[in-house]
Amino acid sequence: MPCLFALFAGAFPRLGALFIWLARPALFTAAFGGSWFWPILGVLFMPFTTLMYVIIWTPAGLDMWGWFWIILAALIDLGGIGGSGFANRNRIPGYTSPLT
Repeated sequence: MPCLFALFAGAFPRLGALFIWLARPALFTAAFGGSWFWPILGVLFMPFTTLMYVIIWTPAGLDMWGWFWIILAALIDLGGIGGSGFANRNRIPGYTSPLT
């Protein structure tokens, strides 16, 4: 059961962004200025940040609280990337642990 939870937690932001992109393509188009390149990169590499930006974006721009949520989502994304890199550090060829 925990593995299933981890699988859904990892897939949620990408699926959420995909569903919003399919349901409201104008929202994605307006949020990213008509570009399709940045949303695809965002969904692949920083899905929480992309999802949060699309949800919070308004034509008037983002206010202070909007940027707070964007930065928080970016920290969550970067924490996941850094955590997986730290957990798999022993797989890097030539890596020697400073603790041993």
